[in-house]
Order: sequence, then C-alpha cells, then structure tokens
Amino acid sequence: MLKEIYIKNLAVIREAVIPLADKLNIFTGETGAGKSILINGINAVLGQRCSKDIVRTGCDKAVITALFVNLSEDVRKKLDELGIDYENDEITVTREISADGRSGARINGRTATASVLKEIGSMMIDIHGQHDNQILLDSDRHLDILDSFGGDDTLLDEYRVTFRELQNTARHLGELKKLEKSRLERSLYLNEIIDDIGSLELSEGEDDELEQEYNIARNSENTIIAIKNAVSAIIGEDTANDMIASAEGEISEFTEDSPELTSLYERLSAVEIELADIAAELEKVADKAELDGQRLEYLRDRINSINKLKRKYMADCTELVKMYNNACEEITQLENNDSEIKLLSEKREVLLHKVTEQAKALYDYREKVAEKFVASVTAELEFLNMSGTVIKVRHEKGKLTVNGMDIVEFLISANKGEEPKPIAKIASGGELSRIMLALKSVIADKDSIDTMIFDEIDTGVSGKAAQKIGIKLHEIGKVRQVICVTHLSQIAVMADNHLMIEKKIIDYRTETSVTQLDFNGRKSEIARIMGGENPSSLMLETAEEELRKAESI
Repeated sequence: MLKEIYIKNLAVIREAVIPLADKLNIFTGETGAGKSILINGINAVLGQRCSKDIVRTGCDKAVITALFVNLSEDVRKKLDELGIDYENDEITVTREISADGRSGARINGRTATASVLKEIGSMMIDIHGQHDNQILLDSDRHLDILDSFGGDDTLLDEYRVTFRELQNTARHLGELKKLEKSRLERSLYLNEIIDDIGSLELSEGEDDELEQEYNIARNSENTIIAIKNAVSAIIGEDTANDMIASAEGEISEFTEDSPELTSLYERLSAVEIELADIAAELEKVADKAELDGQRLEYLRDRINSINKLKRKYMADCTELVKMYNNACEEITQLENNDSEIKLLSEKREVLLHKVTEQAKALYDYREKVAEKFVASVTAELEFLNMSGTVIKVRHEKGKLTVNGMDIVEFLISANKGEEPKPIAKIASGGELSRIMLALKSVIADKDSIDTMIFDEIDTGVSGKAAQKIGIKLHEIGKVRQVICVTHLSQIAVMADNHLMIEKKIIDYRTETSVTQLDFNGRKSEIARIMGGENPSSLMLETAEEELRKAESI
C-alpha cells in the first residue's frame, strides 16, 4: 500500500508531503491546478520515462519519494530475488530527475534501474487512465482480462510448459531435417576426407619428423655411391689391385736372388691382400647402406603423399589429423541422424496430442469462467447505471498459441433489442469508463496488487452514473487502496481521504500545494465543485448534506 508521497521541485509543486489512507483517496482541484503532475510523480517512482521538462524552473532536480507499507508476499519475494533489504514490510522508492535530463532511482537507499522500479511497481500499483480504456477496444487483450477474472493460472501454466517443449522439439526437428537435405553431399565430402587421410594413418607432426629422417637418409645414398666407386677403384678393371698384381708378377722371378726384392714382393702381396679385404669390407658397408636406400625411397613416397594432401586441404599434418577425427565424429552423427529424426518425430506427436488435450481443458475452464464473468460484469454495469446493457463473451477455438487455442472477444449491446457487437463499435467514452470500472471491480479481489489508481474515471459521465461510480470506488476501497483524481462532486463525497490540489501565486511564482481536508474543508471543496468559486450558503448546505449521505453508505 502507498502510505505517503514526498514531492520536491516537480513542475509547479515546490514541495509537498501527501499522506494516503488505505481506502479511497480522492484528489480534487481546479482545472490546471496540477492533478496530472501528481500522477506523473507516481509514474516516475514506478519507473516510467520522465522528461527533464518536469523539473521546476530554476531548480537542479526534481525528487519524488514514495513510502510503501504492508508489502504483499509477491513483492517481498521479488525484493528477495533482487537482493534488496527491507524491514517491517516497508520500502521507500525514490526517483530523481535532473534538469540536464539525467535520472536516478533508489529503493531503500540502494541504487536501482528504472526497469527494476517498473518491475516492482507493477506489482504494487495498477494505474488506470483514459488511455487504458483502449484495452477494451483491443480484442487481443480480452483473453488476459478473462484470465485475470478466473484467477487460477494452473491449467495455463501447465499448458505453457508443454507448449514450449513442443516448440523446442519442433524447432530441433526442423533443424535436423534441414541438415538431412544436405546430408548426402556432406557425407560424400566427409568420406573423401576419411579415405584420403585415413589411408595414410597420419599422426600429428609426422611431416616434420619424416623430413628430418629424409634429410639423413639422403646422405646415406651419397655414401653408397662413394663406397661403390672406392670398391671399383680397388678391384675393378685397371684398378689398384690389378696394378699391384702386375707389379708382383714383374719382380716375382727375381726374388730368389735378392733378399731385398723378396721383402718388397712380400709387402706388395700384403698390400694386395689388405686392399682385397678393404674392398670386401666396403662392399659389406654398401650392402647395409642399400637397405637405408629403400627407406629413403619409402620416405620420399610418403612425404610426397602427405604433401599432396596438405596442398589439397590447405592444412599441415596436425590439422589433417584433426580434420580426419572431426570427419569421423560428424559422419557418425549424420548416420545417427535418421534415428534421431524418427525419435523426435514421435516425441512431437506425443507432445502435440498432450498439448491439444491441455488446450481443450483450458478452453472448457475458460468457458465456465466466461459465464461467471458475464454474470458478474452485468451486475456491476447494472449498478453503474447501465441497466439493460448486455455483455457477451465470444469464445471460439483457433490455432494453438502460447495462450491456448482460445479466441476471446467481448461484445456489448447498450440498447435493448440490439445484438451484442464488438465494444469498439458500440461504446461511448463514458460507457468505456464504466465498463472498465466494472472490470476492475470484479477483478479487484483476484490479484495481489494493493493499490489501484483511477485518473479521470469520470470522463463522459455525470449525475446518477457519477454517483454510482463513486459508490463503486468506495466499495473497491474496502479491499484495495484506491487513489482517484476527479472533477465530480458525486465521486468526491465518497472519499475516505480527501486531498485538494490548489494553485497559488507565492513571491511572484506559481506553486501547487496539496492539502488534506477535514470535514469543513471537504464541505467547501464539494460546494466549489458543484457551484464554482465563492459558493453560497445554500450550496454549502447541499455539500454538507451530500457528505452526510455518503457517510451513511
């Protein structure tokens, strides 16, 4: 409940403390006195957009602070979620609007955003202005009104859980089916990667290792060539061994007569044997090197194969291995795609059946709610001087949406014998105000919003109809705090707390003050509303009589 509003430097209001009762609070005053400024101030603490133009001329900023008490359970839960501390079920909400256009907000002294104010404010105050009558003209909003009257969202909440699961399942299924269309082409590409890279059985970094080994092996090939040349030089034709053998032959027949030649001959024979032995050893080394040559050929072929793949896929060896692994994983997913599509299709059918049954149950529930709604609103309209008005709920089945399958529109007939038609085609401004008041009245005890504000609910009405509106606001005030701005005495006399908004000239500047009226003050204000400035004694007596009558209601 809104207990008090403090306003400073807001337009023509220099400073005001406005106390509010927990029942029906009525604001009256001359046209232009600043009643709309009060509503703007309340809107500000509810997080609505504010213009710097509302800052009082010559001031740095405007400040509006609202004290809320006896917080509902929903509001306390929201404050707990937001981590905002509170004591004794009270909070103060402050909004500051600077002359340079900046604004700030606080809840219990803690900085808050406008969106947080709006979220919490919507749970504490319901403001009804003339523009809210447009809700009645928008048939898309009628289902929300009907559900608010029903007051039990159990079936709707259960339906929405299933509906959203159905939506997610259908979305996933659609994505898989889109993939299915390109699956064959993708599979061919993936299989090509798997065949190309898989056939080589690559390992990460293998290309660098092979290049290193290849460089070493290529040196072995040069060694083989050198060895073979050396062997040929030793034991080939016209080589060292032949020359030594020839030298031996030349001196062999003279060795018997010359010990010195005998010694040289023996040395030549030893050299010949040594060279033959060296040639044999070299041939052994060459044989071993031949094996390394085969490795060289293998290395050359493998390096060429790897380089071909690297050029084809523009990737190094490590990246090729990753491509292969990813391709294997993806191809497995694609192969499982068919079974997943089948499972999801079956799940969708189950959910579609379930959500359809839930929608039917919700439709049946709303059908019963609609009957009670018509009866309750008809009774309220009859009280509000719209006797004979017929209101009907056109309730049809449509496609499944997040709100069910229901298509709801309110129809009205204000004249006996006329078929009910859409409200937008029938109702006048005054009728819209009373219809909306009737709706607010029947819904008042269905939600947890403590405060209802009516700005000019009296538009287009007068006389007895206005009196009925006043009585109805007083009745709502028994279960909810009601704040109402009015120009009509029939409504003003019903106030539990009457506040007068008055414009004065102080020190050559316009200022608006807000005064809580006692009985005599109310009598004078009611007389002014009925008869204008400087009311006669007869008008004052009439005002007092009306106030006494209101007290007895």
